[in-house]
Amino acid sequence: MGKKIIKLLNNRYFILFVWLLLAVVVALKQYHKGTFNNYLIFKYTFNHALEQVNLYAEYPNEYQDSNHYGPFFSLLIAPFAVLPNWLGILLWQIANTLFLYFAIKQLPLSSSKVNAVYWIVVHELLTAMFGLQFNASIAAVIILAYTLINREENFWAAFFIAFGTFVKLYGIVGLAFFFFVKKKPHFIAYCIFWGLVFLILPMFFFSPQYILSQYQEWYLSLSEKQGQNASLVSMQDISVMGMARRISGNAGLSNLPFLLTGIVLFTLPYLRIRQYKSEIFRMMYLSSALIFAVIFSNSSESPTYIIAFVGVAIWFMIQDRPVGPVIIALFIFALLLTSLSPSDLFPAFVRNNYIKPYSLKALPCVLIWLFLTFQMLTKNYVSSAQPLKNG
Repeated sequence: MGKKIIKLLNNRYFILFVWLLLAVVVALKQYHKGTFNNYLIFKYTFNHALEQVNLYAEYPNEYQDSNHYGPFFSLLIAPFAVLPNWLGILLWQIANTLFLYFAIKQLPLSSSKVNAVYWIVVHELLTAMFGLQFNASIAAVIILAYTLINREENFWAAFFIAFGTFVKLYGIVGLAFFFFVKKKPHFIAYCIFWGLVFLILPMFFFSPQYILSQYQEWYLSLSEKQGQNASLVSMQDISVMGMARRISGNAGLSNLPFLLTGIVLFTLPYLRIRQYKSEIFRMMYLSSALIFAVIFSNSSESPTYIIAFVGVAIWFMIQDRPVGPVIIALFIFALLLTSLSPSDLFPAFVRNNYIKPYSLKALPCVLIWLFLTFQMLTKNYVSSAQPLKNG
């Protein structure tokens, strides 16, 4: 019986079935409950672009909150926006799920390790699904930027970096792998090319003047949002800065010292140039980038953590076997506090009185990122005797 269960859990078709089943069930549930405000924000960006009105103003008669995605997104969402809500929501959910599934499949890991990543992130993916957001696709964009650079397919790596950046800025994290690029001048040219494509493309469907004005509005909306998120009661700011602000009770703490510290720690391993030849070292940078993008953003909310948790899963799966007790403890801590805390599987009293008020969902990812950075600064990955494709 045990062998049959293990075989089933390692069956890629079964994993895909589970992922798609969750996507369909959550999409239909959110539609029938009427809790699909985020999708309405997305949908109306297309409608508002057609009307050539401000994409970033508030429209309380249509949805709550406001849009913070780039003008290009109004074109990306178009195929879903023209459909009835129930079908648009369903296909939007499936598209995001399949995109992340495909991206994880491209990781240079053994089949069993890729399958383990699928199962590790499934609950965090479920949290993202309930938000009907684009975060799973952002994680996919960052992974594909890495895997394509790893394969020296720079043209398409640049495509995904530009695509993600023009949708939600997080995609720019893909540039973290620039130092691993061969033929850097070509890569830079490709990035400029795709940047111009995504800048200009919406202008063919709307108008150049309108789209350029909306880039200005996008910048203003993001600047305003940063200030709004830096509060003690926001549902966002689940980050290093958010923990510091909420634990100290000081909403006025600046992001700058935290960001500068994070950037310094993130970039220090780049100095170990000899380690670049190690695929495990490069994969560690992938994990670091996925986690960094979330824990140092005060726009991070619970559904955003699918990005970071994919990084946690990859980090855990590329550790030397047998895995040390510190690594196991950090991983279990992340499963419990980051992944399970938003669900009914976690005590509501603890969640509502400690985890949410103090942004503690971020804590395990912060600790793992610090430990991961320490590993990258001290370990000799070139001499590692455990190839990623084994096991």
